[in-house]
Formats: sequence, structure tokens, C-alpha cells
Amino acid sequence: MVFSKTPQGLPTREQVLDFIQSSDTPAGKREIARAFGLSAQQKISLKAMLKDMADEGLIDGAGGRAFHKMGGLPKVTVLRVADVDDGGNVWAVPERWEAETPPPRVRVRERGRRSALGIGDRILARTEEAGNGWAAYPMKKLDRASEAVLGVLRQDGDRLWLQGVDKKERRELPVSDAGGAAAGDLVLAQMAGRPPRITAKVVERLGDPFAARSFSLIAIHKHGIPHVFAEEVLAEARAMAATPLGEGREDLRHLPIVAIDPIDARDHDDAVWAAPDEDAGNDGGWKAIVAIADVSFYVRPGSELDKSARSRGNSVYFPDRVVPMLPEILSADVCSLKAGQDRAALVCHLTIAKDGKLKDWRFTRAVIRVAANIAYEHAQAAIDGVADAPVPAELVAGALKPLWSCWAALAKARAEREPLDLDLPERRIVLDEKGRILSVAPRERLDSMRLIEDYMIAANVAAAKALETKKAPVMYRVHEPPTREKLVALKDYLDSFDVPFALGQVIRPATFNHVLARIGEADFKPQVMEQVLRTQTQAFYGPQNHGHFGLSLGSYAHFTSPIRRYADLIVHRSLVRAYGLGDGALAEADAANMERVGEAISGLERRAMEAERETVDRYVAAYLAEHVGQVMEARITGVASFGFFATVEGVGGDGLVPARDLGQEYFRFDEATQSLIGDHSGETFASGMRLQLRLAEANPVSGALRFELPDGKGSAGSSDTRTIRHKGAPRTLKRRGRPANIRHQGRKR
Repeated sequence: MVFSKTPQGLPTREQVLDFIQSSDTPAGKREIARAFGLSAQQKISLKAMLKDMADEGLIDGAGGRAFHKMGGLPKVTVLRVADVDDGGNVWAVPERWEAETPPPRVRVRERGRRSALGIGDRILARTEEAGNGWAAYPMKKLDRASEAVLGVLRQDGDRLWLQGVDKKERRELPVSDAGGAAAGDLVLAQMAGRPPRITAKVVERLGDPFAARSFSLIAIHKHGIPHVFAEEVLAEARAMAATPLGEGREDLRHLPIVAIDPIDARDHDDAVWAAPDEDAGNDGGWKAIVAIADVSFYVRPGSELDKSARSRGNSVYFPDRVVPMLPEILSADVCSLKAGQDRAALVCHLTIAKDGKLKDWRFTRAVIRVAANIAYEHAQAAIDGVADAPVPAELVAGALKPLWSCWAALAKARAEREPLDLDLPERRIVLDEKGRILSVAPRERLDSMRLIEDYMIAANVAAAKALETKKAPVMYRVHEPPTREKLVALKDYLDSFDVPFALGQVIRPATFNHVLARIGEADFKPQVMEQVLRTQTQAFYGPQNHGHFGLSLGSYAHFTSPIRRYADLIVHRSLVRAYGLGDGALAEADAANMERVGEAISGLERRAMEAERETVDRYVAAYLAEHVGQVMEARITGVASFGFFATVEGVGGDGLVPARDLGQEYFRFDEATQSLIGDHSGETFASGMRLQLRLAEANPVSGALRFELPDGKGSAGSSDTRTIRHKGAPRTLKRRGRPANIRHQGRKR
């Protein structure tokens, strides 16, 4: 069959993509040329087109010089088995993957009821999209290839063993070649041999796993996070850093604009200013400025800097370091809004009514000079009138007080739309100058944090609406409503607490807020909040607007953090293009590929979140390692048929109490109430229950904890701890405290 062509004889890019996607066999240059009936001269042009499409990330090469749509899988490809779950389902990942998104997990569907495949096996398989994921049908089992493993060497007699750093990795491998590494070293090794005689060969020694900075290094290596910039990227960054700010910028250096950030902030994306609006028609209203680092001026579309930033997707924040999206000369210096320095900014001018609604907005490129970089804690102390607050009195009067007064109006608008409010504190790891752990504690939630968050939300809304008005491309931050399946699960869960939840109602964020208000300060409230959080869908980036459910907003885009998020940089470029603001505008090719880019950066965001969470778990385990053997207050965070998970109150971490350690009695798992119930005694271990546990093990390398009951049998602890047993159990309902928004505290929108 011959497909239609353009008048010039070549197929369009869309036609090429359609053919690659619809082809039942691998589609290379020869197959594409044959399908469209191209001449010899046209085949030369096709080769150039395919190269451009690959450079732009539209397609990727597969084995045998075939192509497939970037982010997808070839029709036939080599997969490596990565996991076999408890249900016997086999999951694989592509052996070769060069797309910007993390590789997809592919469900392997085999003939027969029992799988003959194990972790590490390689297969040649036919793939197809199935629902929201991918399925693979094995064609041939291939020889096993060496597999990279990150782990720590352990000495046992005269032999070394490799212990993996992953919590789920239970096996240890004998080491056939230590490569000069010694017991206790963190290493990267290759698996060799065939079952049951698989050994490990050390290929790189990474150092002491317990040394400062090693916990984040483990996450960087495990997740393949790029942490070294190529020399051509650094050279381009140095050149762009020396670029003059340019003509035609609005001069806002006379305004007392301030940047309010976490006390340990490594970069400063945003700064704010507000004053009463003296224009007629906005009585009691405000003028506000949200000034954002003008990253699009320094990072141009298609440049080496741009390609590097897109491949990273975002900065990754660890307790001891940041892996930046941009080289430090830009992220921590030239782009960062530092006090007393002239800086390029993309500025959102807001007109705010006295009820907090946005009346108008405009965007300009400007030069600003931040009056001060102020920590959240210091800004709060200054506004509270603390005598020794380290903020000059003139800034308190001229900058902070107007910001707080304008925020009172923004807070009214927030209260009216009733976004989702969950009090889920972030754990803050405090290190000394040598990287040693001083403390692990929840980060305090301050009004200064809420203030900045509301200004950032207002600017993000304005950016989305401004681009919509201009009919320009928008990279939306999308948060869809919960699925019915998750709502049914939440209802079953709430039923176990006698908390009503009607499925027939229109579900809004306020629906969940009202549930939490009904619970008040009952001791199971934290667990209900976590269950409400799990009910929510995962937010993502994309060019189609489906609203932001959690914030109760119809249009929302990330605009305020272009130093650390590629999505924000895209929004900046679209604004520059829509408003005709000069260099660095969104390229036509990027405007056409917003969906693919959105998928890529959403995947990279998930990778970063997982790496950050695992690293915090490792720090918590290291902190608790000194307390192994001690009995401590804990709370059950999850229950399964094989045991329950618990966290140390006020510290965090997640550890397992196996069901086999609960005594001689058989404990039955009740899925509806998320509890383990003793068959004879009725003793219950349920999600949300507080109890005392002994810390039996803390592994800083994997971040794993293991607990046991203090008396060695199924006892729920002291009489003053709460045991949630069955429906109708008495509970105290109190007035709820001040809620916090669903987010990582200290991390801006």
C-alpha cells in the first residue's frame, strides 16, 4: 500500500509518525520510503527529516535501524525482567531506552499459568499499548546479560558479599571480583553467571556509604539522575551568564521587592511586592508584583543548555546537596534573585480586588534589584513584632506589612474556593557542617510560607489565563478529580471509623475538607489525611486544560520556578512569544510538541520525588540507627496480610512488623478496615493506631527499618495508646486545628 504525500513528494512528520505507530512490523527508513513511494532523491530528504525528528525528540531509533515514537516502544524489542510481584505477574523494562521519560514498566503476558521468567531474564517480545500501559508477548528467551547492582560489600569469613541498597532487594550475592574495594564500601557491580550461581563483579568503588553525602549519591546512581554537566553545556552557561541584560526592560529597581525563601534555600526564583491600588475603580484593592528569574533570556530553545535542562526536567533536592537543572553559574548566581544585584526578571503585574479576586494582569521583562533575601522564619518573626528579628524596620514597614495586608485579601479568595487542605508536614533533616545528622523533625508551618504560596498561585493562574487570552500554547499543571474506584476505597476505609461518605455527591476539594472537619482532632486523623491524599490522582504536565482539582482552580500553570522546573521555563517562553518580549521565545517545534514534553517532564518529576523520598528515608534510618533496641512511640501507617508498617512519631521512617512476630495466634487481614485481627483474642492492629514498638533494625544504606513488639507478643502497648478495633468504638471529636495545604512545606508552587 502506498500512502499519500505532500505536494513536495515527502510525507509530513505527522504522516511519518502515524505510519510508525500503525505499522505491524519494525519501520525503518526503507519501509517508510516504500510505504510513501519515494524516489531516490526523496529518500535523501527523508533521511534528513528523520534525523531532525530524532534530534527534536519526536522519534527514537530501535534495533535494526527501525524507528518508533519517542516515549513509546518498538513493535518488537528486547526487554529485561525487572520484577515478579506477589501475584506472579511479570514486569519488564526496555533493555535500551534513550528517551527523556523514565522507561515504562511492561506487563509480560505468557502462555500458561506459571511464569518461567525470573528477574534479570531477557526476552525478545512483541509489544502493544494496553489501556494506560504496555503489554509484551514473549517471542524468544535470550541469554542473560550482566546487570548493574548498587550495593555495599559485607565480609563473612574469608568471603565478600554484595548487599543491595534497595529495600526490596533481599538477596546477597557472592563477590567474584572486588576490584580493589573492601568490606563496607559502596560499589557499583555487574551481575554475572546463571542461576543459581550468580556472582557480582565490582566495576566502580563509590566510597563509604555512611559518609556525608553518600545517601544522596546512592539515590543519584540508583535512579540514573544526571549530576555532571558536559563541558559544552558549562561553556555555553559561562557565555550566556556574561550576556548584557538587554534594552527595553522595565526598570523596577526603585521598588522594595523582597525574596522570602526557606532558610536553607540554594536558589531564589521569585520575589514579591505589594501596595494599595490608588487607581479609581478598585477601592480597597491592591497592586502586586511577582518577579520571577528570567531564565528564558539565558537558556534559549535548541541550545546545549536547553537540551541539558530538558533531559533533567527539574532540580533534585537532597538534605545535603541539590542536583540542579541548570549549571550553578546560572542557577545559584546570575539567574538567582540576590539582594543588591541587578537581575533580569519576567514580571507578573497583578491587580487584586479587595475580596482577593484577580481583576487584571500583565507581563513584562524587567530589571529588578531585590531589597533583601529573607528567610521564612525571619519574615514571620518581623511581622510578629519579635524584638531581635533580623529584618530592618524600614523593610518591615515598606515591604512586609503591605505584603501581609494584600495577602489578607488573597486569603479571602482562597477560603471562598475551598481548596484541599491537608496537614501533612515535611520532614526536615538538619545537618552540621560535616554533613552529620543533628536532628530529624517536621518542618514548622508558618504564615510567611502560606503568604508566598498564595502569591505564587495568583501568578500561576494569571500566567495560564494570559496565555489562554492570547491563544498561545500553555503547559498546564493538571490535577484531575479522584477516580470512582479510589472514592469507593476511601468510603470503605472511612466506614471503619463510622465516618459517613456519600458516593453520589459531587466531589469537590471541600468534600474532603468537611470529612476532616467532622473528624476534628481524633487521634486517627493523620491516617485519614494520608488516605485522602492517596485517593487523589497524581498531578502532571500537559497542553490540555483539565483544571487543578486540589487547588480548586479552572486554569493553572507553573510559572514561578524556572530555575528548577522545565515546565515553568516553557511557560516563560510562551509568554515571551505571546507578549512580543524579545529573545528566548517558544520555538514553533516546541509549541507543536507540548504533549510529548509534558509526558517527559512529568516522568522526570516522579523520578526526582522518589529519589528525594528514598534519601530522606536513608537519613532517618541513619539517625535512628543509634537507637536500635529502644522502645519508642510509633503509629501504624499501613497494614497487609504479611504484617503492618509503622512510623516513629515525630521522626518518620517506615518499618515493618511481620505478622509472624505477633505471637502464636493467627492474625487475619481485613482489607475493608485495613487491620490485622487475632482469630481468638480479637486483638487488632489497624492503620492509624498508636503503640509502642522496639526498633529492631535500622539500615541507613537501604533506608529500611524493622520493628518488633516490646514484649514479644501481640500486645498493643500501654493503656494510654489507642487501639482502633471495630465500628462504633468511642472516639473524641474536637475542633480541628489550622490546616495546611497539600504540598511539601517550604517548597513553593
